[in-house]
Amino acid sequence: MAADRTYRATVGTQELEIPLVPLAEDLTIALLISVDHGVAFTEQAGRELAARLAPARPEIVVSVATMGIPLAIEVTRALGLDDYLILHKTPKIHLGDAIVEPVRSITTGRQQHLRMDPARVGAARGRRVAVVDDVISTGGSLRAALNLLRRVEAEPVVIGTLVTEGSGWRDALGVDADKVEALGAIPVFHPGPGGDLVADWG
Repeated sequence: MAADRTYRATVGTQELEIPLVPLAEDLTIALLISVDHGVAFTEQAGRELAARLAPARPEIVVSVATMGIPLAIEVTRALGLDDYLILHKTPKIHLGDAIVEPVRSITTGRQQHLRMDPARVGAARGRRVAVVDDVISTGGSLRAALNLLRRVEAEPVVIGTLVTEGSGWRDALGVDADKVEALGAIPVFHPGPGGDLVADWG
């Protein structure tokens, strides 16, 4: 799906030009692939996001592979912590008898499973957790991560993201939506008259 149009997104103090990519006839998204924007971008965004998460006093950072990994590292570093935990969407040999939660995301369109390494449960159990991801869109991946963490008796206290997309994620997260700290927001897009794309924030 080639993109011939772009959207200028604000992420904290930084601005990015990101491609508009159609997902269906009636839905186009501004596709933020955080790993495409370099180390300096993620380092600065990680510092700015960490400043927003710090008041919740997290003890460990948790994210979802693979796009969330660089952000998790930078947020962990900026918070002065030395441990982070990554949840996986694909089976890995080291996961063994993983703790599993079903998930569906907007960019894959099919059912997947979020997996936690049972050897890492002790890193999260009983601890205050900051959950970070690059984009919160439908809220599906994040909801699964929260469910998984609570199953192992972790305490998600704050959620951080580079940008939220639209507002559908609020319904998916319910009361947890109030925990979200974002460096920016982007709309989704629908076709308008004459082939124009119309931004939809709702």
